[in-house]
Amino acid sequence: MGGLSAAFQAHVATGTTTLCRAWAITRSDGVRYGFTDHDVALAFDGMVFKADTGLSASALAQSTGLSVDNTEALGALSDAAVSEVDIEAGRFDGAEVQAWLVNWQDVDVRWLQFRGSIGELRRGGGAFHAELRGLTEALNRPIGRIYQKPCTAVLGDAQCRFNTATPGYFADVTLAAGSDGLVFEWPDTGAFEPEWFRRGRLDVQSGAAAGLWGVIKDDDLSGGMRRIELWQKLRVPLAAGDQVRVVAGCDKRTETCRLKFDNLVNFQGFPDIPGEDWVMAVPRADGANTGGSLR
Repeated sequence: MGGLSAAFQAHVATGTTTLCRAWAITRSDGVRYGFTDHDVALAFDGMVFKADTGLSASALAQSTGLSVDNTEALGALSDAAVSEVDIEAGRFDGAEVQAWLVNWQDVDVRWLQFRGSIGELRRGGGAFHAELRGLTEALNRPIGRIYQKPCTAVLGDAQCRFNTATPGYFADVTLAAGSDGLVFEWPDTGAFEPEWFRRGRLDVQSGAAAGLWGVIKDDDLSGGMRRIELWQKLRVPLAAGDQVRVVAGCDKRTETCRLKFDNLVNFQGFPDIPGEDWVMAVPRADGANTGGSLR
C-alpha cells in the first residue's frame, strides 16, 4: 500500500481503527459531489462528504504493474445526490473519482486509496451502479496516426489548430420554440451558406441541457427557416429561450480544409496515398510507365 502517511500507518497499527470510506466525484462540467459511508458527514479538502446518500462501494481490486485497478460504487438515486436525469443526460460519463480511507475521528489522517474515472454506469430500481476504472485504463487506448486520405483531426483540436470562435464559423442562437433534442429550427438570417453547419457541432449553452452537445447530421434551408438535425438525440429536451451555438462543419477533405477554413498547413490526412485502383494496376504497353508524379 503506497502513499501511506506515518499518522495513517500508526492508526492502523493500533489494531482498533475508526476508518470509513469517502469519495469525491468531479464531472466534466466542474460540478463536484462528496459521499461517505460513515453515519455523519465529513469535511476536508474544501468539500463536504455527505452521509445520507446511500452510497457504498465493493472491495477495491489493486495490483502492481499496468493492469487496471477497478471497483464499483453503488448508490441510491435522489435529486439531492445523483439524479437519474443527470445520469440519463450523460453528465457523469468519464467523471473523475477519488476514494479515501479516512479516520472519521481525525480526517487529516487519511489515505488516497484510488483515483480514476467512472466507466460503465447502470441505473435501475431507484439505484445506480458505477464501474470505477483506475488511471491505467487510459493506456488501453490505441495511439498513433492512421494513414488515410481524409484528415484525422477534429475541427478545433490541438492538431487542427483552427479557432472555431472565428467570426463567420459559428452562430449563437436563442431558440424561439422547444426542441426534442434532435431537430432544431430558427429563422435564417442569410449569413451562412446552405449546409454550412453539416458535420459540425451543436453546443447547448443554457437551460436544463446546458453543457450537452451533439454532432450535426444535416443542415437545411427551407421557407426562410434553418433546420439542424443531429446524428443522435440529446438526452435532455430543450425549451424556448435556451441558447445553443452551432459550429461550421468539416468533411475532412483536402479541398474543404483549403477553401473553407484556409487551414491546409495543419491538414492531418495523406491525400496522395494511392487508391485501390493503383494496387490492382499493371504495366501497359501503351502509355508512359515512368513512375512519375501522380499529379
